Amino acid sequence: MLFLVAMMVVPFLFWRGTWFGRSLSDQETADYLAPGAKPRQTQHALVQIGERIQRGERSVKRWYARVEELVEHPQAEVRSTAAWVMGQDNQAPGFYAALLRLLVDTDPVVRRNAALALVRFGDASGREELRQMLLPFSVTAPGAGTIALRLAVGDAVNPGTLLARIDSGEEAPIEVRSPLPGKLRDWTVVEGTRVNAGSTLALLSPSEEEVWEALRAFFLVGQAEDLELVEPYARGQIDSSDRIRQQAQLTAAAVRERSKKAGDLTPGPG
Repeated sequence: MLFLVAMMVVPFLFWRGTWFGRSLSDQETADYLAPGAKPRQTQHALVQIGERIQRGERSVKRWYARVEELVEHPQAEVRSTAAWVMGQDNQAPGFYAALLRLLVDTDPVVRRNAALALVRFGDASGREELRQMLLPFSVTAPGAGTIALRLAVGDAVNPGTLLARIDSGEEAPIEVRSPLPGKLRDWTVVEGTRVNAGSTLALLSPSEEEVWEALRAFFLVGQAEDLELVEPYARGQIDSSDRIRQQAQLTAAAVRERSKKAGDLTPGPG
């Protein structure tokens, strides 16, 4: 049963909504994976490989080594999609090792996709990253200067959405873009004020898909300490859909049952 549920945990954060449906020939796949290919072409090939893995096509294993190499790709979108692909085959030891490396990636989407994919390997190494998926994300200033806000509280954002600009005194302003999907929960700065590099500018509420995937992952690997994050969703204390509330209730019940069993196995005093 747990294996079947694990197969449902599919990280799908960054390239969701991007169409890579055109089937590629083996030669096109090889060309798109080659060093120097355009990032979108590489993503296209990766998506096709992931779908072929899901269909049980063993021939795609010829590209596994190249997929593992893409954890070093300079584009976060490619690394994120590679993490998704590696989560499709939880019997590949090379994928497992590569995903562990992505847990310390500089990009939050990459880290979160890696954490979700590792759950399919039965590994909870990314549990802290999963916890962050249920919490507001702090957007910090990439540089110092006077800030001009571009969005209002409550606006939806996607990776790359322009949140603000910072006038640093240089010819071009510094752009502040969202690293994650979600919603602008609050600004922590005031329009026209000066900000310092590294200071918190805004808080983003997680997207429904992030919450959904994190809850399903915690169904499998959550611990008692994670109930403090899961139960507010289960009780409807956080504004979310019925499916999120229902999944949170299932997750909380699974975590409590698992924790209870673990407690039963712990020797008592004396």
